[in-house]
Amino acid sequence: MAHNDHNHHNHNHNHDDHINNPSTKSGLLEHHHSVWSEILCHLPYAIFSVALCMIFLSFIPNLEIGYKKTSIAYRLFHNFHFLHLLFAGTGTVLTFRKYSKNVPLCILTSLLVPIIFCTFSDAFLPYLGGKFVSLDMHFHWCFLKHIGTVAPFLLAGVLNGWVMSNHATSVQLFYSIGFHFSHILISSMASMLYLISFGFHNWWDRMGFVFMFLIGAVLIPCTLSDIVVPMLFAALRPHGRKK
Repeated sequence: MAHNDHNHHNHNHNHDDHINNPSTKSGLLEHHHSVWSEILCHLPYAIFSVALCMIFLSFIPNLEIGYKKTSIAYRLFHNFHFLHLLFAGTGTVLTFRKYSKNVPLCILTSLLVPIIFCTFSDAFLPYLGGKFVSLDMHFHWCFLKHIGTVAPFLLAGVLNGWVMSNHATSVQLFYSIGFHFSHILISSMASMLYLISFGFHNWWDRMGFVFMFLIGAVLIPCTLSDIVVPMLFAALRPHGRKK
């Protein structure tokens, strides 16, 4: 009888540990133990997102026609880039606040991380991709050219992430189901439209290269922005972790 009571006590203890453990409590929000495992986890999202992006753009005629700043591709690039900043700001805050209560560091991280990684995935890497195939690409950084338009989207993303991080875990799970996929899809659209807007007009002639290149161009920055870097910054203050 005492043995059964001891087993029952251990079972309850393990059950309580499972409930109180943030890594198991979060279910779909549970993160992996290495950058490589995170990248592999998000790889299917990137593959399907880039494929859908190419399908969507195939139905839009004359994307690159007209002067650069009046072309459909140019305008759509900015739309999706601004939306990407909103999603990236939200994702950064959600991950950071899952591991730390440090408010100033959270705000700093959620502003800097999207600026860096959205620029990499949406502009810098597509620029390098065009240069790699010897195209006359032009580099365009929206934070220099359109800071007044960019800032509201980034700030709205940070605020949105803060509000979402205060919701119940079950609600966060609901958000998580499509959040990463939507984030990577929007990034794919921005990266693809940058290629078309700034020099890669005949992209359909090299669809294989564009497809493979964009998978890497959106997968690595988005994974680092959403998961890895916020976790690293949150770990700077281990005593501030949520309990």
